[in-house]
Amino acid sequence: MDNPYLPYSVRIDEIITESEDRSLKTFKFVFLNSEDEARFAYQAGQFAELSIAGKGEIPIGIASSPVEKGFIKFTVNKAGVVTSHLHNMKTGDIMGVRGPLGNCYPWEKLEGKNVLIVGGGFAFTTLRSSIIYMLDSANRPKFKDITVVYGARTPGMLLYKDELIEWEKRDDINVHITVDGTDDPSWKYNVGFVPPITEQKAPQGNEDSYAIVCGPPIMIKFTQPVLEKLGYDHNHIILSLENRMKCGIGMCGRCNIGRELVCKDGPVFSLSEVNQTPREY
Repeated sequence: MDNPYLPYSVRIDEIITESEDRSLKTFKFVFLNSEDEARFAYQAGQFAELSIAGKGEIPIGIASSPVEKGFIKFTVNKAGVVTSHLHNMKTGDIMGVRGPLGNCYPWEKLEGKNVLIVGGGFAFTTLRSSIIYMLDSANRPKFKDITVVYGARTPGMLLYKDELIEWEKRDDINVHITVDGTDDPSWKYNVGFVPPITEQKAPQGNEDSYAIVCGPPIMIKFTQPVLEKLGYDHNHIILSLENRMKCGIGMCGRCNIGRELVCKDGPVFSLSEVNQTPREY
């Protein structure tokens, strides 16, 4: 059996600074070994551990999509020792990726359904993966209406700006962008927190509708009642949770919410499942 603690070797192929304050960067990695790339078979919604020798590792949602071949992407917030070191690395540097880890969004259940995606902050990573997956020409016929509500604190903190513009131009996806506040007179989108904008812009839920939510815990907390008001069933509200993940394979127990381990049993749960756990979300 392969050692689940050993990372695959990858090379940094490209670094994109996403935010004005340079706290968010997207790293594009290529595998040094094609066999490792084949083993790293993932689905939208999963995460991986980014590993730097002598510094440690961090769990990060996979921002690339399974339909994008030859590379994987992660968007990293500069917040600690490992992330700060990674932000100082250059293209061509070698590091490790361990995974894929956790479960994914329930794609089989989502086929043939309307899908609402609600995201906030830099947690939009796995939602980017999901949108790219659903908009792929081979997959788009599998889904009905797709609606996206995405928010950040300011315009300068929005991720994937070029892709947001391209999605807006399409007629097979509805994109609603919002920021908490801005002084920019040229800002043409919504201003307000994600939950109230979701209430204003999201379609009504029914038996053919699912909602995927990923963002800060406070955003998830206040988005839940909005989705309930819109008519989304608890089994059809899909949450991607954050918690104190460390090992990524359910061994250390740091990420438990009651009996559930976010890294192994999640990070994707339905609201019905979350309702059976202690109220951390």
